[in-house]
Amino acid sequence: MISKGCEQCAEGGKMVLFVYGYCDQRDCFYCPLGENRKNVTDVYANERRVERDEDVLEEAHRMDALGTSITGGEPQEALERTCHYLELLKDEFGEDHHTHLYTGITGGRENMRRLSEAGLDEIRFHPPLEQWGELHGTEWEDILYIAREEGLTPAFEIPGIRAETEFLEFLDEGAAEFCNVNEFEMSDGNYRRMQKEGYELKENHMSAVDNDRDGILDVMGDHERVYFCTSVFKDAAQHRRRLKRMARNVRREFDDVTDDGTLVYGKTYADPERFEALGVPEEFYTVKTNHVEVAWWLLEEMIEEGDLEDGEIVEQYPSYDGQVVERTPLA
Repeated sequence: MISKGCEQCAEGGKMVLFVYGYCDQRDCFYCPLGENRKNVTDVYANERRVERDEDVLEEAHRMDALGTSITGGEPQEALERTCHYLELLKDEFGEDHHTHLYTGITGGRENMRRLSEAGLDEIRFHPPLEQWGELHGTEWEDILYIAREEGLTPAFEIPGIRAETEFLEFLDEGAAEFCNVNEFEMSDGNYRRMQKEGYELKENHMSAVDNDRDGILDVMGDHERVYFCTSVFKDAAQHRRRLKRMARNVRREFDDVTDDGTLVYGKTYADPERFEALGVPEEFYTVKTNHVEVAWWLLEEMIEEGDLEDGEIVEQYPSYDGQVVERTPLA
């Protein structure tokens, strides 16, 4: 791995903090933001909409976050929020809580100083696609040195649209610490504009775009400070490991944790008194407002033996919204 931020992300230990949904200076056709992120002023910690500072801290504790990745928007309001949450996180978790910011603007010295003083460790710049290859001698070169002078680790994070050797030059010159190349992806938020630009999904892939990935790797992949982050790795490793971290923290004694990091339990609308009458140990079930949640294997057994009429096995994410993945009826 090439950065502490990437290492933590690969472990599933990085909380994603989205601070603002407006970009005043950019309108990238490949922007992946969906309806609940693009052109909104809401803040999200992972999938959780933030209403108060405690929501951010609770979400970080929920997943035993090792660090935080901050992204979203360009206006001054985004900077103010970023500094606020950086200070909040450092106060709660200390200096070992690694933070990095992904941004599409340069910002200038004063903003770099403010971010550094607030506790930011690493800043990843995403220059406009139309300027790739002509960044030397511009504010994009200047800001790399300014960021480092203000105590930040400067780097690039770019979508894998095409190969660009200028990023390698910045690495060799010592201006940027590393370059993270994300596999080019389609999402619900950008697929119409991507198709209009002539891009299509790769065969048998959920999000990866069918473009010259091999060409990018041929040109940039051998550099020791370039990391190519694939869509498969994001889903199979980063996301799954983050779910597993959450699941370990929030699971009840009777919840099963799957290899995908989801929680599995049983659900029935039977009278809770029935469980008491059958002598079911309290650690194997919990009574909700209008139903009972119980160890799935026990519910299955009770229905097979005629102790209960019906129910279902529920699989859901351990995230704050508790999205249900699958329901399997039992009768």
